[in-house]
Amino acid sequence: MIELSSIYKTFNHGTIDEKVLFNNFNLKINDDEFVAVIGSNGSGKTTLLNIISGSTDVDGGKILLGGREINKMKDYKRAFKIGRVFQDPALGTCPSMTIWENLSIADNKGKRFGLSFGLNRARKDFYRTQLEFLGMGLEDRLNTPAGTLSGGQRQALAMIMATLVRPDLLLLDEHTAALDPKAADIVMELTDKLVNEKKITSLMVTHNLRYAVEYGTRTIMMHDGDIIMDVSGAERTDIGIDNYLKVFNEISLEKGN
Repeated sequence: MIELSSIYKTFNHGTIDEKVLFNNFNLKINDDEFVAVIGSNGSGKTTLLNIISGSTDVDGGKILLGGREINKMKDYKRAFKIGRVFQDPALGTCPSMTIWENLSIADNKGKRFGLSFGLNRARKDFYRTQLEFLGMGLEDRLNTPAGTLSGGQRQALAMIMATLVRPDLLLLDEHTAALDPKAADIVMELTDKLVNEKKITSLMVTHNLRYAVEYGTRTIMMHDGDIIMDVSGAERTDIGIDNYLKVFNEISLEKGN
C-alpha cells in the first residue's frame, strides 16, 4: 500500500512565481490497485509521481510505502522498491546496449554487483519467456541494440524491465503519450496484462480519458493539487467518458488551456 498523508508542496518560495501546489493533500492506494490519474496541465499529476519516486521533495507530510515512511529515503534507494516508465521511450532503456544486456541490468536491481560476468546466461531462457509475453518477436532479437527498436517496442521492453523484479509500486508517467495510436493501444494492453498477472500496485498518469476509464480499477481526476473525482469499480464506466470529458473541459478552460 502507498499512502500520502498531509502533503504540502510549494514551488518558488518567496518569489512572485510562488505556487502552492499541494496543501494538505492525502491519497491512499491499496495493494493490487491500478489507479489512473487524469487532470489539466498543472494539476499536480507528474509532481505526484515525482514526490513518490523521490525526485521532488515535500515541504511537509508523510509518504508511506508498505507501512514504511520513505520521505528521507534517497530516490536511488526508492528505485529498488518503485518501478517507473516514462513518457519518452528512450528513458527506460539504454540504446547502445542489447536487449539482453538491458534485461540483465534490470534483473540485478537491488543486488550487489561482483566480479562475475554481467550477462547471466542461465537467465536467458527466462528473458525469452518474458519477451514472448509481448508478442513482438523480441525474444528472437536478444542481441539487438535497444536503440534500433521502434518507440512501441522500446516502451514495451521498458515495461518488462520495470517489472522484471516485481516492484512494490509501479509508476506510469504518460507512458503511451509519445507513441502513435496503434502502438499506444498495444502498449496499454500489455501494461494491463503485466499489472494484472503480476498483481502490481500501479499509479498511471494519462491524458487519454478512454485509457483512464477502460483500464485499471480506479480513476482519479486532479485539479490545482486537489482530487476532484475519485471513482472505483462499475461506477467508473457508469459515469461515461462524456461526463469525464465535460468536467475535464471545464477545469481546462479555467486553467486557460
